[in-house]
Amino acid sequence: MAYKTDIEIAREAKKKPIQEIGAKLDIPSEHLLPFGHDKAKVSNEFIRSVQGNADGKLILVTAINPTPAGEGKTTTTVGLGDGLNRIGKRAAICIREASLGPCFGMKGGAAGGGYAQVVPMEEMNLHFTGDFHAITSAHNLLSAMIDNHIYWGNALEIDERRVVWRRVLDMNDRALRDVVTSLGGVANGFPRQTGFDITVASEVMAILCLATDLADLQRRLGDIIVAYTREKKAITCRDIKADGAMTVLLKDAMQPNLVQTLENNPAFVHGGPFANIAHGCNSVMATTTALKVADYVVTEAGFGADLGAEKFMNIKCRKAGLAPSVVVVVATVRAMKMNGGVAKADLGAENVEAVKKGCPNLGRHIENVKSFGVPVVVAINHFVTDTEAEIAAVKEYVSGQGSEAILCQHWEKGSEGAAELATRVAEIADADMANFAPLYSDELSLLAKVETIAKRIYRADEVLADQKVRNQLHEWEAAGYGHLPVCMAKTQYSFTTDPNRRGAPTGHSVPIREVRLSAGAGFVVVICGEIMTMPGLPRVPSAEAIMLNDQGQIEGLF
Repeated sequence: MAYKTDIEIAREAKKKPIQEIGAKLDIPSEHLLPFGHDKAKVSNEFIRSVQGNADGKLILVTAINPTPAGEGKTTTTVGLGDGLNRIGKRAAICIREASLGPCFGMKGGAAGGGYAQVVPMEEMNLHFTGDFHAITSAHNLLSAMIDNHIYWGNALEIDERRVVWRRVLDMNDRALRDVVTSLGGVANGFPRQTGFDITVASEVMAILCLATDLADLQRRLGDIIVAYTREKKAITCRDIKADGAMTVLLKDAMQPNLVQTLENNPAFVHGGPFANIAHGCNSVMATTTALKVADYVVTEAGFGADLGAEKFMNIKCRKAGLAPSVVVVVATVRAMKMNGGVAKADLGAENVEAVKKGCPNLGRHIENVKSFGVPVVVAINHFVTDTEAEIAAVKEYVSGQGSEAILCQHWEKGSEGAAELATRVAEIADADMANFAPLYSDELSLLAKVETIAKRIYRADEVLADQKVRNQLHEWEAAGYGHLPVCMAKTQYSFTTDPNRRGAPTGHSVPIREVRLSAGAGFVVVICGEIMTMPGLPRVPSAEAIMLNDQGQIEGLF
């Protein structure tokens, strides 16, 4: 049987005017700032007006470690949101915006799949409402003002060797990881070694996603540490006097974006930090607004639960005072087989033993999420090649872990295929079974927080940190930053720092290569193993197949 592609399905969508979508959440049309007919920003005035409303139930969708077999976390998030609406619940979805880097690199772009998609897909995967461009511009304005300050006399006595603020670009470009700027003589400034990160790793991105309003945004921007003096005194964005102009650039980007699913249900798409190199959650503004206007809010955290869910709980929930009522862990039979040692080319053949062998990866994630005091449901994202025996093996394993697994067919059937999952998730959320708590306290030392995550989430034996890293953490603690949570930058493909180690390994170490203080965002970034904050393009990037066809339509993006 031939199935339509995601883009074919998306182009057939019967979209409604965005004002009708807003009306489902009682958002008046005058508080929707439209970008065309099918997307809009929600005004700050409306957001302030609903702060007295009671909060709905927060549902987190996470997943096992991603494999080339595909897991479908966003697809399940959309399907669950549609399923909740189908069974008569007032539900909204909150997901992240797409970065151009992976769209033109490995991934090719996505906003769900099959009949569980958010539209308009092309715009969401390209320039959308310009939020990422605003973040890139604000970030690089600060970079320009730092170098300009040094050029015009350096009144703050910045040590040019200790400028820690790198530039950013929303594209995968390994050539920019390590660069020298200001070459060419006196007129161009003072040469120094620096580099670029991808925009989704920018502290400005993290700040926009964690800020609660424009005043909080400017305060956080001002707190960014950009450099140090020779005496190691911190120089902030506020010292450079860039925080006001950066806030101006980000004023509109702070407002959440509203779009719709294929079934015309509301979806907030706002913010986009990666979970492997950043904190991996959509904006606090979008999530808290959705909770004020919907009875159930389905959100997702990036990559596997060891990264995205851990950061959602330990960073986003801690900072924003949020608490999930239930967590859905997405898994597929195909991914279980791949964790069980089956090659991608052989995934179509039934192999129950490989499924059973691969299930410990899923079990590790279930156990980890439960350690936060939140009930867990497993969503088996159905593929047409799955057999009844393989599905039964996953269900039996999950039952043995004290949870339940529900087969979901939202990719093929839309909300109908997620109705059973939606019913069970709503029952658990309404039962108020959660007793949420972050994994570690603010009072632990920074290194102890890293060790807690490494040992309790990754199941590592030890953390390897040289004296330079340890000294840096001690210096930040002495400067008053010891209370901050940590944001682990690690490969998404494994519980270890080796992307090739699947399953649920133990007996490994977590080497720390570098630590960075994000004082404005309010966390310490811990870079582990070979993870890069500026990805490179693959040998054959998706960009090679992306083009306009004879009808002027985009091809190759999905």
